[in-house]
Amino acid sequence: SNRGWLFVCQVEQLAPGAALDFTTPGGQRIVVARQGKGTEAADFLALSSVCPHLGCRVHWESNHDRFFCPCHNGAFDREGSAIAGPPLAAHQALQRFPLKVEGGLLFLEAPLTALAVADEPPYVPTGVA
Repeated sequence: SNRGWLFVCQVEQLAPGAALDFTTPGGQRIVVARQGKGTEAADFLALSSVCPHLGCRVHWESNHDRFFCPCHNGAFDREGSAIAGPPLAAHQALQRFPLKVEGGLLFLEAPLTALAVADEPPYVPTGVA
């Protein structure tokens, strides 16, 4: 499969408890959260930010230690497993993406091309030095 490591951010740019939205070249929407105070890959988590219920966007709530979907009060734990709402009833989960840290930079592994035709704007890299 055509997968690759994508640069997400500098480790210091994402404070513990914070999260950022990331879109892959293939159009997959991912939320990357820093859950630990350390700087290893295990201190971060990358999950699909699209709720499997009806496709709404989920966001990380550090104060509740969960990912929350506002459309139907769906919630997922930090592993991506459903813990509340329609996703729990349907035994759904958020897809998880591998992460690695090299030289203080966070990378995410994901497909480099779209799995299907998506209604996404063209991929435009930002902040490329």
